[in-house]
Amino acid sequence: MYEDLCKPLNVEKNIRLYTGTGNPALAQRIANVLHLELSGLMITKFANGEIYARFEETVRGCEVFFVQSVAGKNVNDLLMETLIVADAATRASAASFTAVIPHYGYARQDRKAASREPITARLVANLLEAAGVDRVITLDLHSNQIQGFFDIPVTHLTALYQFGDYFKAKNFDLNNTVVVSPDMGRAKVAKKLSDYLGCEVAIAHKSRPKHNAAEVMGIIGNIKGKTCIVNDDMIDTGGTLVGSIHKLKEMGAGDIYISATHGIFSKQAIQLLEDAPIEECVVTDSIPCAVANTEGSKIKQISVAKELADAIFAVYANFSVSGLAGGNSEM
Repeated sequence: MYEDLCKPLNVEKNIRLYTGTGNPALAQRIANVLHLELSGLMITKFANGEIYARFEETVRGCEVFFVQSVAGKNVNDLLMETLIVADAATRASAASFTAVIPHYGYARQDRKAASREPITARLVANLLEAAGVDRVITLDLHSNQIQGFFDIPVTHLTALYQFGDYFKAKNFDLNNTVVVSPDMGRAKVAKKLSDYLGCEVAIAHKSRPKHNAAEVMGIIGNIKGKTCIVNDDMIDTGGTLVGSIHKLKEMGAGDIYISATHGIFSKQAIQLLEDAPIEECVVTDSIPCAVANTEGSKIKQISVAKELADAIFAVYANFSVSGLAGGNSEM
């Protein structure tokens, strides 16, 4: 009897994939790539608006992956969903909880640009860790420094090369194409995309008098008569972007294409882009967009499901190899 109890335990490590209410369509695409079913998770609200979450199956000893984009009109509810689900998984004895956050909310508040301001990107990182999140998988953070706000591993992915492949398929004359950085801060990323495509790069110089507003002062680089690809990490209200587009046109730009990882599209952003002198605005499905890829719309959407699925599989495989002793090492 005692000898039987002392035998090595045969522990099967299972993977579970769940979704919040932020982007269930993307979660389903990820599940399809991984050949998994989206497992049972109930998320509802009490009459007063408080969020309630409960796993409808055991997650004891399981590697739990929770897909949630923190963006949209109910951004604060989506963040609370993530925290509550993480707490529920921890209390249900999950082996680990990985938050797959394609769009990391509050990422723009990553430093104190003025006195008496919060650093909310750090606050969100602290909240995720306090709730029991063991690892974060995310996509194109507003700034790389946000990874340093975490004391847990962060897998930071990029959609840059997927945009590159998308534009390569357009068969542009690359000698007459230029990647345009919307500001000095995105210059390095724009250079990576231009190198990948094998074309030139230009930089828009602008001032920002207040949030969600900017004035383009000039363009560094040659854009006259050229196909311009403007690359950014997100589009919120679209006002700054459309202003940059008109400035490019005033300076003699040819066809203009927009690419941005996160299409937040607040207020009248979609209508502004539809009316703007551009050929296409390409975003990923990190955030749902009802009009994307519909007939007559300039808004196009490419999927990052496979990239996220690959990251989930890599993390799970690492957990499986390392066994019960760990599995937290960065890839």
